[in-house]
Amino acid sequence: MMTPTPAQTPDLQEKIAQQLVTTVGVAPQDATLTDMMQAVSQVARQQLSQRWVSTQAQQHSDKTRRVVYLSMEFLMGRTLSNALGALKLRGPAADGLQHYAQKLEDVYEREADAALGNGGLGRLAACFLDSMASLGLPSFGYGIRYEYGMFAQDIQNGAQIEHPDPWLEDGTPWEFPRPHITYPVYFGGWVEHVDGKPLWRHAGEVAAKAYDMVVPGHGTEKVSTLRLWKATAPAHIDLNAFNTGDYARAASAKNEYENISWVLYPNDSTPAGRELRLKQEYFFVAASILDLVQRHLSEHPSLLNLADKVAIHLNDTHPAIGVAELMRVLCDVHGMPWDTAWAICQKTFSYTNHTLMPEALETWPVGLIQHVLPRHLEIIFRINKEFLDEAAAHRPGDNQYLARLSLIDETGERRVRMAHLSIVGSHKVNGVSALHSDLLVQTIFADFASLWPQRFTNMTNGVTPRRWLEQANPQLSSLLDNTLGTGWRANLDELQKLREHAQDSAFQKSFMDVKRANKVRLAKLIERSTGVVVNPDSLFDVQVKRIHEYKRQLLNVLHVVTRYQAILANPQGPNGQGWVPRTVIFAGKAASSYHTAKSIIRLIHDVGLVINNDSRVADLLKLVFIPNYGVSVAEVIMPGADLSEQISTAGTEASGTGNMKLALNGALTIGTDDGANIEIRQNVGDDNIFIFGLKTPEVQALRQQGYHPMRYYEEVPGLKPVLDAIAGGQFSPSEPGRYRALVDSLLWGGDHYLLLADYAAYVAAQHKVDVLYREPSQWCAKAISNVAGMGVFSSDRTIREYAQQIWHIEPQK
Repeated sequence: MMTPTPAQTPDLQEKIAQQLVTTVGVAPQDATLTDMMQAVSQVARQQLSQRWVSTQAQQHSDKTRRVVYLSMEFLMGRTLSNALGALKLRGPAADGLQHYAQKLEDVYEREADAALGNGGLGRLAACFLDSMASLGLPSFGYGIRYEYGMFAQDIQNGAQIEHPDPWLEDGTPWEFPRPHITYPVYFGGWVEHVDGKPLWRHAGEVAAKAYDMVVPGHGTEKVSTLRLWKATAPAHIDLNAFNTGDYARAASAKNEYENISWVLYPNDSTPAGRELRLKQEYFFVAASILDLVQRHLSEHPSLLNLADKVAIHLNDTHPAIGVAELMRVLCDVHGMPWDTAWAICQKTFSYTNHTLMPEALETWPVGLIQHVLPRHLEIIFRINKEFLDEAAAHRPGDNQYLARLSLIDETGERRVRMAHLSIVGSHKVNGVSALHSDLLVQTIFADFASLWPQRFTNMTNGVTPRRWLEQANPQLSSLLDNTLGTGWRANLDELQKLREHAQDSAFQKSFMDVKRANKVRLAKLIERSTGVVVNPDSLFDVQVKRIHEYKRQLLNVLHVVTRYQAILANPQGPNGQGWVPRTVIFAGKAASSYHTAKSIIRLIHDVGLVINNDSRVADLLKLVFIPNYGVSVAEVIMPGADLSEQISTAGTEASGTGNMKLALNGALTIGTDDGANIEIRQNVGDDNIFIFGLKTPEVQALRQQGYHPMRYYEEVPGLKPVLDAIAGGQFSPSEPGRYRALVDSLLWGGDHYLLLADYAAYVAAQHKVDVLYREPSQWCAKAISNVAGMGVFSSDRTIREYAQQIWHIEPQK
């Protein structure tokens, strides 16, 4: 990307002043930082709007084939910096704000993160939209306009506390309400069959109203659209009830349906929560399918060519009900014969699986679907019958085989298997890393893969370099520009040229100067958010991701306690060389009903409280937990990390994208041979990564032969005192038994994710980290090699592969 010339980017001072007066309604001399953010955003919004209108007009005129990406989450983060970057306005905006004695970086901080997602799934979807736009792929993302996102995480006495996250409280300049785009979505009731035709007599109705966010492309005028649906009751209040003073009943219908778009992932530990979750999934899928059908019919006379003009992609199983919904729309609404509709359906849908763990595969009780979506249950039953008839022809008389394939799990409470519905209703199914995709066809979907081997493929995840390098790490980006030229911004593979600079002392100095500046920035965030002062010259050891047992934050804590005990026992360090100072950084949210994950968060805080206040340790070891992890926090953490913790049990992490972001910013990975760690190792080189622990076949073998955690507890040096200290209350003296259950789950509960089996290898790998960090030049060379090897992990590459191999869509010129 070329640096914009003054002719391309006129001085924005006047435009900012105009927006302050006409849109924000404040005199420029009285404007606050928030006012400035709104004004600059409006300047960018105007240009994005022009691009959106132009892009849509061309696609409509060309009657182009589009991809429709259905996702429950889009973790977009902040928009202003990204928008200015795409419009080549960052420099002019900074110059314009200087007139008002304001810094662009301070203005960025006034924007709330768009709280439309939780973790990797939602951030992946956001990266994909960025790449679709930048590659010029005609595309729509569809989701829900959550008013409160997931939750804002606060820490009180070490415990996670959830608060509403009202990211829309003050409005957002980035959405375009579309009041003319509204669809009815129905729930409940029953189905009648009259003259052979099904009639769904629904019991409830909600209106889905469209709000668009424009996703700009970089290096192109093209944009993508994120269309989000807000639920509104058809009649807002019962006026008669209101006039008689019964205000609660007057608003009950409004609240009953409008709560569908209130909160991402409502707590599903209650029947009401589970029903709301199902309603959410159907709500946004139904509105999206109605929208894409209407768009298609505005350009074509018939739905018979729908599969030729639309590719619908299911991001995980949350939108899987879309298979049944499209069949309902084609057959019930438009009168299409079943077989014709089913052929179109299978050609239209494709599905990405994001988990290998059977317990994480989404299922719904048959009774709940009957209650909420009775017509869809009928459709699912018919799909299942015809599919099992087809499968039976391949293996006649094998009832166990058919039971495994069935869309209905008949063991215990009858449940609909949404992953099975997604596979049967799609023409392509992909995993998100090479290992994950291999394991899909070898394990949880082996029967489907034997039936339809050509249906399964791999699409290794990627991240957008615009957000995670250009925006998050401007100093490193400038260094890359000065060293390689600017071509890497459009083609990340050009980072390979860095390899020839890895041993260059002058480049190493510049690279480490950038890293230290980013660590200073991260240290300020840590002090501001936790009150703990950390040393930027210590090794920054980072594990940031959703808190979950399989991601093994607890294994990391075991090493921290091991290190703490070793420092106390031997202050001079191994071989009398002293200890490498280390700051261990955690961040991530635990699901509100996930008690074990919350216990791990509290343990991190309790251990940190002890270590950070122990004068015997001083700056040799610090442990911090940065609260309320999100995109904007990650943009500060990733560039400041030295070591990237990717330590899931082999065979459990589908891919990971945090591992890619951290390595792209010059962190070395310590991790298991799991998910995309394997492909990172292949691209950066075995010598530039710290791989430890059991591999997937070894995990499987250990479990089959019988895993006995107590043996490791008794025999592995250093492990017993660590677990005893935690279980005995050393880090929770006011409540000594606080972590007994956590330790018991390892010793007596089976240690499902094999923390104790990998403990010794993990500690040994951490020792190798220390040894290397004592050699700054060698560490730097390996960090540079990591950046150099990350070109393949651009989401642009991932989306090109989706477009060519699954969606069959060409970029628009």
